[in-house]
Amino acid sequence: MPSPSPSAPAPGPEEPASPSPSPGSDIPAIGDLTYTIVDTGQARCFDNSRELQCPEEGRPFYGQDAQYLGADPAYKDNGDGTVTDHNTGLMWQQDPGEKMTYDESLAGADSFSLAGYDDWRLPSIKELYSLILFSGTDPSGPMNVIATPFIDTDYFDFKYGDTSAGERIIDSQFVSSTTYLSTTMGGNATVFGVNFADGRIKGYPSGAMPGRSEGKGFFVLYVRGNSDYGQNLFLDNNDGTITDAATGLMWSKADSGEGMDWEDALAWVQQKNQDNYLGQSDWRLPNAKELQSIVDYTRSPGISDSAAIDPVFDITGITNEAGQKDYPFFWTSTTHVRSNGMGDNAAYISFGRALGYWQNQWQDVHGAGAQRSDPKAGDPADFPQGRGPQGDYIRIYNYVRCVRDAVP
Repeated sequence: MPSPSPSAPAPGPEEPASPSPSPGSDIPAIGDLTYTIVDTGQARCFDNSRELQCPEEGRPFYGQDAQYLGADPAYKDNGDGTVTDHNTGLMWQQDPGEKMTYDESLAGADSFSLAGYDDWRLPSIKELYSLILFSGTDPSGPMNVIATPFIDTDYFDFKYGDTSAGERIIDSQFVSSTTYLSTTMGGNATVFGVNFADGRIKGYPSGAMPGRSEGKGFFVLYVRGNSDYGQNLFLDNNDGTITDAATGLMWSKADSGEGMDWEDALAWVQQKNQDNYLGQSDWRLPNAKELQSIVDYTRSPGISDSAAIDPVFDITGITNEAGQKDYPFFWTSTTHVRSNGMGDNAAYISFGRALGYWQNQWQDVHGAGAQRSDPKAGDPADFPQGRGPQGDYIRIYNYVRCVRDAVP
């Protein structure tokens, strides 16, 4: 069994986080990590469509999310309207209450008080994404079974979109404080949010919705505690690998250099292990939360002329479907399960523009750093105008970056 991901809890909200090491220092011990990545909670394996018994090493579909153990969620209900996550060192508001606009959520943080604390903040996208669980199921489209939210409802209050008020069932987007440097959907200022109904990160208009006078309504979970959470500390090992001393993960500096479907992505990493790639034989395809941890939301193709990743990494450039210089989608090992139990999609992270077919043209609809999902196999030509309300572009042949645990 491959080595599990770091699992020791981070300091609680009332304890100071351990200081980050300086560049060039030794990799810290597990207990010193400031950015513990909480496991996705995915416990089932899938082929290109259906659940299957988790395969053995060397077999097709080996190396997916459910086959690696990470830091299990470690929540405590404090009984005062707050929830503490002992992995991340963050304390959360338990009940998001009613929806509010992005501007209202920012203003509300300044005056918000709960359980005797008044130092609450609107979470960053990395803080908010720490709560996602891929034991959830996506109710997008026709739903003939009961869906499961992508957040732990034993600890957090959650509700789907109000269909009686004209909302879609998936309209349960939670807003973050992370704004997109560029714009989406033809010039809209954009803020990132996590949808705990359908299991995605997308960029949403931060002001008035297109064609409407009012701003979009979001749920809000304010947070306090570990202010270092979500901050990377990349160390170039000068051997083709990059260590993130904050998370305890080691990454390949280079990517696959070509796109492939999901089964081939898993097989590609297996072959790299057989080849003792970069002197290591325990690489894996990263899960969704691991891969999202290396997104740099201060970068975007339209503003910084770069991918949404620290320049310590190499990344292959592409020309996108709109004819622009751009960067790929990257596969994760995490299956994006539908509410009917089918596992024919897998999550990916967009390090370039998250294109969609909107207003009769291909354009950035959700921002670099979005997490969406693609069919694991098939022909992109079957989706000439993308998929979903914003026409999300379906590539299927996505890129790969390897990860392993830097700390045994």
